[in-house]
Amino acid sequence: MRRKLIISVFVLLAFGGWEQICAQDLHFSQYFNSPLLVNPANTGFNPDYDYRVGGNYRNQWANLGSAYKTMSAWGDTKLFANRFEDGWMGVGFSLLKDAAGSGSLTSTGAYATMAWHQMLGYNSLLSGGFGIGFMSKRIDISKLSFDNQWNGKFFDITIPSNEPFAYSQTTYLDLQMGLNYAYFASDKVYFNAGVSVMHVNMPSESFFDASVSNNKVLRRYTAFVNSNIKVQDVWIVNPNIYVSKMGNAWETVLGCNANRDLSGDGTNQLVLGLYYRYNDALIPMIGYQVNDLKITVNYDATTTNLSGFNGTLGAYELSIVKSGIFPSSAGRAVKCPTVRF
Repeated sequence: MRRKLIISVFVLLAFGGWEQICAQDLHFSQYFNSPLLVNPANTGFNPDYDYRVGGNYRNQWANLGSAYKTMSAWGDTKLFANRFEDGWMGVGFSLLKDAAGSGSLTSTGAYATMAWHQMLGYNSLLSGGFGIGFMSKRIDISKLSFDNQWNGKFFDITIPSNEPFAYSQTTYLDLQMGLNYAYFASDKVYFNAGVSVMHVNMPSESFFDASVSNNKVLRRYTAFVNSNIKVQDVWIVNPNIYVSKMGNAWETVLGCNANRDLSGDGTNQLVLGLYYRYNDALIPMIGYQVNDLKITVNYDATTTNLSGFNGTLGAYELSIVKSGIFPSSAGRAVKCPTVRF
């Protein structure tokens, strides 16, 4: 019974109510492996390659029921890299889906993003991007129970809920924008920082009539800093920090991952990482990279009071990223130095 109440609270927080409640925005612990979701200025920001495609899957709070399952597929590519000597354009797409509460609430989105990357001399790069997308949220009201359906022993779904739902689906336009700055100190040291704003237009999102509730999706502000450092020609270490704010809710993730060259030429790499989400979870990560294909998995071990209910099983996550070069670009010089094996 206690577990059911906890799950119900999570679902209610996810879609809000009559008051302005901060919902959980779509996110991944491996935020660096879902770059377009973090900042539209990341679109086409991949100096070594012409394109990337990726997929992410996250299963959260499985021990509490089917609370959250988040999936994404994305891709981006460069344009005009051969036309301009000091810059290029990036275009990309992302598809998102989030399911919560045994299918009671689903979010589906499709976004198109674009960015311009401008070299500032040989060692610096400034990027600006924006995105536009459509989000749809659907809820199966028949699977929900409410306080006035409690008969003293259990929730009786035959009792009318008297909740003023007007819709079971809501759709809205969503806008985002961001900036990135990169400094390439040498072929062994790289620095990158970025800021972004999601839900710039603060779209309306409600399953009720506007006269009852006109809930707005709050703007989400995100900043990140990371660096790649090559150590003894066999390790590339990537310390980074990510901070996001949406309404009164904060998310801070900091840690480090490192690639170990196993083959001597970078074609086979072991990926190890450890992160901490402040006041939430410890996140170990492991992966493997073969040529231009990288697969990584992580495990969120809950460190809060919730661990008593889920046995520290906060979430597990899988990311797959494939980068590549078009045949027509073979032999083309990279416009800025990058850290690689």
